[in-house]
Parts: sequence; structure tokens; C-alpha cells
Amino acid sequence: MGIVFNKGGIFTTVQDYGRMGYQNLGFHVCGVMDRHAYWVANLLVDNTDREAVIEFTICGPTLYFTSDTVICITGGDFDPKINGEKIPMYTAVAVHKGDELEMGFCKTGTWGYIAFAGGLDVPVVMGSRSTDIKCKLGGYKGRPIKDGDEIEFVSSVKTLPLMKERKLETPDYGEETVELRVTMGPQDDHFTKEGLNTFLLSEYTVTSQCDRMGYRLEGPVIEHNELGADIISDGIAKGAIQVPSSGQPIIMMSDRQTLGGYTKIANVISVDIPKLAQCKYPQKIRFTKVSIEEAQRIYIMERERMTLLNERFIKKSLRHRLFNHWKK
Repeated sequence: MGIVFNKGGIFTTVQDYGRMGYQNLGFHVCGVMDRHAYWVANLLVDNTDREAVIEFTICGPTLYFTSDTVICITGGDFDPKINGEKIPMYTAVAVHKGDELEMGFCKTGTWGYIAFAGGLDVPVVMGSRSTDIKCKLGGYKGRPIKDGDEIEFVSSVKTLPLMKERKLETPDYGEETVELRVTMGPQDDHFTKEGLNTFLLSEYTVTSQCDRMGYRLEGPVIEHNELGADIISDGIAKGAIQVPSSGQPIIMMSDRQTLGGYTKIANVISVDIPKLAQCKYPQKIRFTKVSIEEAQRIYIMERERMTLLNERFIKKSLRHRLFNHWKK
């Protein structure tokens, strides 16, 4: 028992945290674009933090439920409705057999997520359930979801009472200008002083050429020095900012290639990548330089915040179980 996709939506796939440890063999990491929205969705339905979810963009899918479960929708606002009635995001919501969940066009943000209590029953391939479109593996048959596809739940034993107070504030993705913190390098020595200043002091526009592989930006040209724009290909991290000979930055995302031969002027810090993922045309981006040590401190603080949030919801679930136990 699980879900039937009456409408597949646009680029709807099964994703999780990503396929780690195989980049040396040429396999993409893949995984969700916005790890924060993904983590929250799983948290609010009492899943582990690596459970698979449904990811979509621009226009979401329409799902028919063949069994009861609890869901949580996070990320961009796709105006979700169950049986025509609007439902809240960032909230655990009970869904019953025969219900239809309809996701509309994206109002704010770019990527949306649906988590299901107990998870989705798709094969684990090389340690992950993520869909790798280019390699045609993982997820649901290694491809985006189509109309009529069906996915089973791993289990649906969890009930809403355990998650009654599981809700969080919905983020605002409507900022006109988004600030992203970056660490410089590894090839920042390939740029002139003027080029580095241009990168850090200018505003760049998110173009329509953005997908799971990378986000192309447009703005003042970032000038290379005599070392040029080309390098011997090396590894690419999520958030790496490539600058080819055009001088226009490209930020590498979840489906990025494992190696690249363009200079990388900087990397968006991991804590800010979810914010970047939810950007869309014609939002503006500005870059702020931080040290490696600052980036590490920011990451540790974010992990501590997430741990406290996780403990808060675990205690609520335990309190509910104990209360019902002593009532018997």
C-alpha cells in the first residue's frame, strides 16, 4: 500500500541524502537539492534523517493514497491541497486511504519535498535510494516519476497522535537579494585582484538556466589572470563556484559531474546551500567571504541547533507514549 501518481509533476524524483563514496568511480552524489527542507520533512513525520522523500520543482505532482499515513511537505510553497482543501506546510498531516494530494505551481522557492511516515519502498543502490538520472539508477526505475507510477510505503504504522505538535515555521524564500557565505579557492589564484573584488562586491542574477546539475548566474565579468580559466580536471564539491572564460559564475549542485576543468573561485558554505537551492530567476545573489574556521563554526552551530530540535520532538513523542501507557 502506498501512493499512485495521478500526475507526475515536473522533474519529480525519489531522493535522499545522496550516494556517498563512489565519486572516484564516476558516480554522481545526487540527493536532495535542499538538505534542510529534506531533514525537517523527515523529522516531522518521525523518520530517520536519511529516509527517501519525493522531490519536485516548478509544478508538483498529484498523489492518490492507497493506505493511511502521515506526511509532511516542506521547501517551496506549491499550494498543497488534500481533496481540494488547503493544508499547512512544515506540519505533520494525517492522510487517509482514498485521499488525493494535489501540488500546484511553485509560488515561492524552487524545490518541494514530501516525506511519508515510515518511508518509501524503493531499492537501495550503492547505499542510497536517490535517483541518478544520468546513470539511470536508484529511485524509481532510475528516472523521473511519470503519470500512473506507483510506490509502496515501507510501513505506515505511525499515527498522528505521536506527531500532534510536530510543526515548524515555514521559511520565507521571497528575498529579493540572497547573501551566500563562501570560502575562497581552490583556484582563486587564477583571478586578478580586480576579478576577486568584482566577485565579492557585485550582485549576480540567478538565470533561468538552473537545474539539479548547476545554477548559472549573470553579472559583472570576473577577470582571470595569465593562468587562465582552464585547469587540469579535479574534484567538484556541491556549492563549488566555477568561472569559465566567459567570467560568469556557475554554482555546482547535487547532480554535478565528479570532475571539472574550469577554475573554481570559491565554495558556498554547506549551511547556505539550501538557501541557494531555493533561489530562482530573477533573484539576486551577493557573496560574502568567510574563513574555513568561520565556516566550520557556522556548521557546528547549525548541527547543534538541529540536534536540539530533534531532541525536542523525540521527547514529545515519548511523553505521549508514556501518558497513554499509564492511562491503561
